[in-house]
Amino acid sequence: MRIERTSFAKRLAGYSDVIELPAQPVVEGRLLRMVGLTLEAEGLRAPVGSRCLVVNDDSYHPVQVEAEVMGFSGSKIFLMPVGSLAGIAPGARVVPLPDTGRLPMGMSMLGRVLDGVGRALDGKGGMRAEDWVPMDGPTINPLKRHPISEPLDVGIRSINALLTVGRGQRLGLFAGTGVGKSVLLGMMTRFTDADIIVVGLIGERGREVKEFIEHILGEEGLKRSVVVASPADDAPLMRLRAAMYCTRIAEYFRDKGKNVLLLMDSLTRFAQAQREIALAIGEPPATKGYPPSVFAKLPKLVERAGNAEQGGGSITAFYTVLSEGDDQQDPIADSARGVLDGHFVLSRRLAEEGHYPAIDIEASISRVMPQVVSADHMKLAQRFKQLWSRYQQSRDLISVGAYVVGGDPETDQAIARQPGMAAFLRQALDESEGLAQSSARLAATLGVAPLG
Repeated sequence: MRIERTSFAKRLAGYSDVIELPAQPVVEGRLLRMVGLTLEAEGLRAPVGSRCLVVNDDSYHPVQVEAEVMGFSGSKIFLMPVGSLAGIAPGARVVPLPDTGRLPMGMSMLGRVLDGVGRALDGKGGMRAEDWVPMDGPTINPLKRHPISEPLDVGIRSINALLTVGRGQRLGLFAGTGVGKSVLLGMMTRFTDADIIVVGLIGERGREVKEFIEHILGEEGLKRSVVVASPADDAPLMRLRAAMYCTRIAEYFRDKGKNVLLLMDSLTRFAQAQREIALAIGEPPATKGYPPSVFAKLPKLVERAGNAEQGGGSITAFYTVLSEGDDQQDPIADSARGVLDGHFVLSRRLAEEGHYPAIDIEASISRVMPQVVSADHMKLAQRFKQLWSRYQQSRDLISVGAYVVGGDPETDQAIARQPGMAAFLRQALDESEGLAQSSARLAATLGVAPLG
């Protein structure tokens, strides 16, 4: 990496390894010490959120590392690095950088895989940015947002019929490890009726990033998508930036009038990255080791999705939430439920039975469904859930032969409908079913006339 003194106007697209210093002289600081991932410097004035470059001028080991100002105490400035700190020594120069947090944007991003600061990871070469925007998007007055009033076809039968998604809705996908959440996200990416798809792979294993792009997203899905990837071995600040960057990309296209589908895997890794940063700069832990700033960051990120003002575009967002040990009362899961417009819970028991997608219909809800479907459709969905729930309650008695047919008419009907309902909830990876087909099959499964 090299350093140049240049103006922001000469900057092309942020995909090179050049970091510019200000054209005018600046007051530099010196690195005092490093504690864990936190750097302490003094001698400079830099606001929280600004970027700095830590420069080690040793002729044998010249190193430059970008860092962000996370806090201060008196004359000391606390910084968090974006990359590796190998080679940084005491007394290194700390130089403030201009143009804080501006990111490259444009239609040429479609089909590309980027990191948390907009550099290409796919080996397809650089591209010229059409716009440069700050990390924080414009705030929309909640009273001016267009209300959620139309359904969004995600191509998955059980969701379209029983948990209908509204355009501009924000939903959580709650799951433990290994129950098919990434596969479900890939299906929605390929089947959803959206102009632009933005995928954020935050804190995932590096192997899974490549597999998701090549095998789950696929070539067709990638053509209308932008993928932002920050694997687990990235610095926590890079993971945090990647989550904010993919949200900012979605906002950019929404402001262009596009209907955007935002998929972020996962919101939990975003929270864990913020926890690492907050604890490193001395913030006291609160709930299960999570500092208060984590619970302040979650709604700030999630609230940026949704509909624009009347006549504008929309962001429909799906956030995966990892439930550690399948604990739905995990503090991040509990906080996410409070700020999202619904949640889909993936069941390990269903996954172990080979039931995919493993959506637990009883534990899942779409809070905007009554606003985007007809009253008749809503009644059919509720009836399906009632029969499915009644069978699950009596499942143990039925399996051991303790239930006698005729004991309860509702249970009898649930038993009779069970094979059809189970088949309705299952769907192959390459099978897509639209809203109209899903509602028609729902009526057929319950033995009623198709919806008009």
